Amino acid sequence: MKKSPTATPTAPAATTTDPRPMARQRHYWLFKSEPAEFGIADLAGAPGGTARWDGIRNYQARNHLRDGVAPGDGVLIYHSSCKVPGVAGTAEVVSAPYPDPAQFDPESPYFDPKSPADHPRWFCVDIRHRQTFADVIPAGRLKAMAELADMVLFRQGRLSVQPVSQREWEAILALAG
Repeated sequence: MKKSPTATPTAPAATTTDPRPMARQRHYWLFKSEPAEFGIADLAGAPGGTARWDGIRNYQARNHLRDGVAPGDGVLIYHSSCKVPGVAGTAEVVSAPYPDPAQFDPESPYFDPKSPADHPRWFCVDIRHRQTFADVIPAGRLKAMAELADMVLFRQGRLSVQPVSQREWEAILALAG
């Protein structure tokens, strides 16, 4: 679920000659989910096609969510732990990161009794459904593409939130048609 934020470029600092802040470049991400728990169909069916992406309990993924993910970023929704793992569609980040409320709920499977409310450990974002692909693009097909050889997906496969380059994003969207 996770990847180091150093793999994600940051926007350059604004110059002193122009007092306006510089626009942040759009970043791209791959969010993994088990479709039996929450998949692209669940996101599409949520009110307004929008849902909280929560339950991340890996520090690398948390760092991406907290320090790298921002409104307007593109997200590939990747189905894992299923018959055909692969990219099922796209979404867009629609909120800034905020503390995951599940960490404070003793009834939640994501409860963390060591996470203080004044200094939370875990974060989440809201995402909005953009596209469900006609067919899931299987992991094997992605792995066979030279343009995707350096994807974090194939180096740190268990990471549930990981950066995707613009080139990788465009190659996957081209596959989806």
